[in-house]
Amino acid sequence: MIRLNQYLANCGLCSRRKADALIAAGSVTIDGRPAKVGESVDPSRHRVFVSGRRVQQPAGGPQTIVLNKPAGVVTTLRDERGRKSVASLLPSTPRYFPIGRLDAESTGVLLCTTDGDLAHILTHPSFGVEKLYRVRVSGNVTPETKAALQALRVRKNPDSTITFDIVLREGRNRQVRRMCAQRGLRVLDLTRLKFGPVEIGRLEPGKTRALTLTEKNALERLRPAQKRAPVRPTE
Repeated sequence: MIRLNQYLANCGLCSRRKADALIAAGSVTIDGRPAKVGESVDPSRHRVFVSGRRVQQPAGGPQTIVLNKPAGVVTTLRDERGRKSVASLLPSTPRYFPIGRLDAESTGVLLCTTDGDLAHILTHPSFGVEKLYRVRVSGNVTPETKAALQALRVRKNPDSTITFDIVLREGRNRQVRRMCAQRGLRVLDLTRLKFGPVEIGRLEPGKTRALTLTEKNALERLRPAQKRAPVRPTE
C-alpha cells in the first residue's frame, strides 16, 4: 500500500501537496468512488482516476530528462492560444511534465520529469536550489547595478551590449527580466545554463538527453534524508 498523494506524485501528475488539493477538490476517484485525503491505495489492485483520466506509475519508476528549450516555445504541455509548447519536444511516453518554467523567449536547461516529489524540491524556495542564468542586455551596468543584481562575470560585447551571469534560488515568474528592468536594462537574450547540478553543456536547442549518473545522484542528494536512495549504473 502507498499513500494516495505519494502515488499521484510517483505517477508524474504533481507534487504531494498539489495531489492533496486535487483529492480535497473531489477530482480523484478510486475504483469509481471519491478519494479521501490521507488514504492509501494498492496500485496493483486499485484503479485511480484524476478528472476522469486513469493515472498509472511509469514502468521502472520516476524518470527525468533534460531539454534545451529553444526560444518561441512555451513551457506548458498544452497552450490555449495554439503556440508551440514543450510537449512537442518531449517523448510521448512516459508523460513528462516540465519542472518550473522558462518564459517563451528564454532558452536553456528545462528539466522534465515524471517525479512529482523531485519537482517540488527543485521549485520550492525552502530548498534553495540554485539556477544559473546568462543575460545579455542593453543599457548601462553601473557598479551599483552590478551589486544590486549580484551580477557575475560582467563583460562588454563588441556591439556595446553587456553580458553577465545571475544566480537565483527562487523561480518567480520572469524574475530575471523584472530585476533587470528595475535597473533600466533591456534583456536581449536570457539562457538558463544550470538548474541545480544539471548543466546545459553542448545539448542543442530543442533536443533532450538523459541525466548522467552523476546528475542523478546529485539530484537524489537534494531529497530529505529519509528519501535518499543511491542511483547505481545499470548493465
